[in-house]
Amino acid sequence: MADGPLSIVVICEARADQQTACAIADRVLSQAVDWMQPELLAHFRHWRGLTKSEPFLAWKNVNTLARQANIRINGHFDGQPGAHDAFVARRAMALLTTQAERDIDAVVLLRDSDMDEGRREGLTQARAQTSGLGPILIGVAHAKRECWVLAGFDAANADEQSRLGALRRELGFDPCLHAEELTATSPGAKRDAKRVLSELTQDDYQREVVCWTEAPLEQLEARGEKTGLASFIQEVREQLVPLWTGRPGTQED
Repeated sequence: MADGPLSIVVICEARADQQTACAIADRVLSQAVDWMQPELLAHFRHWRGLTKSEPFLAWKNVNTLARQANIRINGHFDGQPGAHDAFVARRAMALLTTQAERDIDAVVLLRDSDMDEGRREGLTQARAQTSGLGPILIGVAHAKRECWVLAGFDAANADEQSRLGALRRELGFDPCLHAEELTATSPGAKRDAKRVLSELTQDDYQREVVCWTEAPLEQLEARGEKTGLASFIQEVREQLVPLWTGRPGTQED
């Protein structure tokens, strides 16, 4: 194991995405590695962006930074045309290889699917053509990050129970159990995940935090099977955990 914390680059859309995914990953690490206690995590891993002082690298900045660095990515991916996000992800990998403060131990690629099924394929294509950056994890939230948060929501009082009940009646399903059905891409639409989460939490961000920090991981996985959350948790177990245990694994014996 390295003397200092391992350096893990996070590429995502916004701070909330980084906070949600990294907090969940931290919980998986603490569960899987007996000696990695939550209060000591900062000694073992450092979430970062292009530089170590940045919390993440924003997707919206990748193309501009790549042009400034004269990075050009063209052609095919293993003989196949690039799917959505393949080229921007490959540019991001090139930035990390040539422009970032080095000593990168792993990379996390986070995206909302926004109902674009090609996004995961594109990220997977870019991952397959990248080496020298350690394991590369992919997390695609279907259809939005808020669906991952909803997986951890359980009504804590009568008001929340009332709001959840009203949403169940309006939608015709429980949005916490079936967040994959929240597929609207228009803000404020009936099945817009952002709207639903806003209704439940009353725009209280700290109430959101409780969803991903206190709900059992088993609940997040079960409810997140169709939103990409279970897949992301498995990627953490299979690709990040071995950086400390030295072997593939889910949970230490």
